[in-house]
Amino acid sequence: MKRVTGIGGIFFKSQNAEQLREWYRAHLGIEADGSNGYMFEWRESEAPDQIGGTVWSVFKGDTKYFEPSNSSFMINYRVEDLHAVLAQLRAEGVTVDEKVDDSEYGKFGWIMDPDGNRIELWEPPKN
Repeated sequence: MKRVTGIGGIFFKSQNAEQLREWYRAHLGIEADGSNGYMFEWRESEAPDQIGGTVWSVFKGDTKYFEPSNSSFMINYRVEDLHAVLAQLRAEGVTVDEKVDDSEYGKFGWIMDPDGNRIELWEPPKN
């Protein structure tokens, strides 16, 4: 079973999120769209007609989205079959959040690494 297939997003917190987004815009050209961040687009190597994306986003410093982690960042990894990956990780003793979100943006699940960092796993929607 294939597990992680790529990075779906990089998220981090800032006590001055708006100012930090502006710094990245001014100095690195990353045009964040408010709290939604920025989508770097790319092509699937095995299906070049399909556009993929990696999200970059700065969250407000008081966000609860990364909890229970105390870390200031979270990485979102793409997977092909979220439920199968989560089942395998549970069987391996990994801490897996019971919550799974299924929306128009795909399926989302969360795990914790041994250092207490929350990791988001994302199965993109089928086109």
